[in-house]
Amino acid sequence: MSWTNERVELLKKLWGEGLSASQIAGELGGVTRNAVIGKVHRLGLSGRAKSSTPSTKPRRARTASPAAQATPKKPQAQPQTHGSAALKMDPTPAPVAEIRPEAEPIAELVPISKRATILTLTERTCKWPIGDPATDDFYFCGRQSDAGVPYCAHHCKIAYQPIADRRRGANKAVAQAS
Repeated sequence: MSWTNERVELLKKLWGEGLSASQIAGELGGVTRNAVIGKVHRLGLSGRAKSSTPSTKPRRARTASPAAQATPKKPQAQPQTHGSAALKMDPTPAPVAEIRPEAEPIAELVPISKRATILTLTERTCKWPIGDPATDDFYFCGRQSDAGVPYCAHHCKIAYQPIADRRRGANKAVAQAS
């Protein structure tokens, strides 16, 4: 379908009369509602008359119930909730969880003599990185590790947590967040 001058003029006329895009598409035939809307925007047609056809559903005026009209409104102490009560703001702040370090500070765990660089790592040394690799004080743990495991016993506890513990920790975090 192409937009001929006659079809464009008919579109302008129908748009000006207040017909909807669907109604205009039906009148023109062979075009979709979206094609009509696109052409209207490209032509720059903006304002239009109110539709002459009545809407399908008559609108009812809202009135308050007789009980609501008879009782005067009382001021509320709590803020009014609109929508779900689950989203209502609680005026008491949530308790803040205290963070307790579970492990000892790493500087005390790794003596300077045991610290390793990338060049001194072997198959049986702990490869746990400590510090920022971009700084000069970066090193690896360097303590003895078990066969087939890249970390010492202490860092294995941190790196490999049982599934039940991870789930329990995730459930605690979710409970604290809500």
